Amino acid sequence: MKLSGYTWFVLRKEDSMLIRSMSVLVGLMLCLAASGELQQKQIKHIPARSISPVSGRQMYTAYCAVCHGTNAKGNGTAAEALKVPPPDLTALARTNGGKYPSDHVRTVIEGDVRLAHGPKEMPVWGDVFWRMSQGHSSEVQFRVSNLNEYIESLQAK
Repeated sequence: MKLSGYTWFVLRKEDSMLIRSMSVLVGLMLCLAASGELQQKQIKHIPARSISPVSGRQMYTAYCAVCHGTNAKGNGTAAEALKVPPPDLTALARTNGGKYPSDHVRTVIEGDVRLAHGPKEMPVWGDVFWRMSQGHSSEVQFRVSNLNEYIESLQAK
């Protein structure tokens, strides 16, 4: 059976509409998938809540674990969103000839040393602690010291 030019145009128009509809649907699905992927890889910045400076462990959990992981191996929930993965904090002594680099870790926490986290992805905790303590330097040093001691306690044996 031979179709007239008009019938052929109508069928073709319907096919065209179906193809367009499917293209729009696929496009929407790709956009939704991409937005889900973006949401997973973005780090939501929230104000740091003040944790007691007495417990290095509690400060680590509140301030460090999101990137470095609860086990300090660099596998926190935000780690994959970083340009450079956070270091394994349990291996600091091993990679420093068996001696924990306490002074270096202190300067990193305080923000005096910018490390391999890419362009300032690691918060400058010294500044954050300074604001929390309302400028009391002894409290800032107490926080940094207790956090540093806790990280030292995590070193692989």
